[in-house]
Amino acid sequence: MPDDPTVPALVRAWISGWTVSRGAADPQPEPWGWTIDVGQYRHPWRHVLPAPVEADVRTLTEGTTVPWTWLKLFGVDEHALPWIGPGWHIDVPGHLMTCRLRPETPAVPAGYRITTWSRGGVIRALVRTVDGEYAARGQIGVGPGIGRGEDPVAVVDQVETAPEHRRRGLGSLLMRTLQSEAHAEGARTGLLVGTTQGRALYATLGWQWHAPMLSLWYDPSTPSDLPVGGS
Repeated sequence: MPDDPTVPALVRAWISGWTVSRGAADPQPEPWGWTIDVGQYRHPWRHVLPAPVEADVRTLTEGTTVPWTWLKLFGVDEHALPWIGPGWHIDVPGHLMTCRLRPETPAVPAGYRITTWSRGGVIRALVRTVDGEYAARGQIGVGPGIGRGEDPVAVVDQVETAPEHRRRGLGSLLMRTLQSEAHAEGARTGLLVGTTQGRALYATLGWQWHAPMLSLWYDPSTPSDLPVGGS
């Protein structure tokens, strides 16, 4: 796949909003990318590599000793698995995408209502039935732009729809509502790392794909699920 020269800058912008959304520590620069203290059970920290090379990945993965360390490798897919040291496990693949934000007024499907609120740079949206039953949720972290004079960036995070409420347009409602709310707060560029399933929805909403992301986590106490050829 051809290299996208914008990916490292987009990854840095994505980190800017993601750390706000998760309440994580500021990213610490490394020669190969960034380390982020997340401070959660089974997610104490993560390493993010915007343009991974084999030597760096081998050094990181073979030298990791802390269980539930996470690794995010942008611009590579499962062909990079032979670079991974022992004790690592594959998470679902991700896709880095961007969108130009604009004001929107999406229609709410019959039988539902949506509520939004913002606190600490995080915009949240909650969809419930008219009877108050939980149906779907999502949030956006609004982070500072990367570079002097850049507009804030909006990073979509933790979008989910309850299984019994899927295929009713709630994902589109959430996304368009969050995008519009972020635009109202000054953000002009949206970023996300979505699943393969979510990528199809986001594409219909005008999101542009930039790069794959290989996601892994470390736990030497359980058998590795790396395919033959990894280690």
